[in-house]
Amino acid sequence: MSTAIAPTGPRRPVADEHSAKLRRATRNRNRGKELLFHVVTLAIVAVILYPAIWMLASTFKPSNQIVGNVSLWPTDASFDNIRTALGGIGGVSFWTFFTNSLILAIGSVVGIVISCSVSAYAFARINFPGRNVFFSLMIGTLLLPFHVVIIPQYIVFNNLGLVNTFVPLLIGKFLAAEAFFVFLMVQFMRNLPRELDEAARIDGAGHVRIFTAIMLPLMKPALVTSSIFAFIWSWNDFFGPLLYLKNPDLYSLPIALRLFVDQTTTSDYGAQMAMAVLALLPVLLFFLIFQRYLVEGVATQGLKG
Repeated sequence: MSTAIAPTGPRRPVADEHSAKLRRATRNRNRGKELLFHVVTLAIVAVILYPAIWMLASTFKPSNQIVGNVSLWPTDASFDNIRTALGGIGGVSFWTFFTNSLILAIGSVVGIVISCSVSAYAFARINFPGRNVFFSLMIGTLLLPFHVVIIPQYIVFNNLGLVNTFVPLLIGKFLAAEAFFVFLMVQFMRNLPRELDEAARIDGAGHVRIFTAIMLPLMKPALVTSSIFAFIWSWNDFFGPLLYLKNPDLYSLPIALRLFVDQTTTSDYGAQMAMAVLALLPVLLFFLIFQRYLVEGVATQGLKG
């Protein structure tokens, strides 16, 4: 008894058409997910950037249109706020505030790069008694709130006659008191092969030569990363200058911003917004110039022991 086998040839176009429909449906779902993702991302970006856009728009508004005005864009745009900000306040020019911030920022970068790199080399490459204990104590300082040491530090600097100078704001940078940067550089050095040190010692090099000729060139990503963070943190620091600087001629830009807002008299919000934008430009330019090194340093140093 023979069994008839139905021909399968005519069914192939039907199967191909069904597969094509499934592929189109899958593509449509993926496009819908991508569209939803981009819409949500743009909404989040708009929320995040709104304060910056509002601050930039307020720079060109009169002060009476900044607070309580629902309109984002200025109706009568002018550069009066910028001219007022550049003119300074309290008899001190904008460029004096700018120079003070620049001195503090550059001093912080120089101090951190020098002191923290030397300390990191000692922790990463030199075996000395108690190295692990000292390193653990240094890391433990990261858990110590800054406010705990404010009063003792102020008493010490006041007794030494250093209040109303830049010394209290910079001396810690030159003494490797910033444990975060030491830790970052230590982790970077630990990833460098020790064969480089051994080869240099065979050639008669000591620690100074190894550090300056081998380690520093290889630490460029970590040094640039530390410099960027040190510059931005020092430039934006408000509490430190507020605590130690009493003379307006020594004020930094964050302190100068506060001078434009006085709750007892008239507040010039327009000039404050203009100075805020002017104060933001150096940080933004600094970051844009060195962002490639920042990404490279974070990506290469890792957190491995």
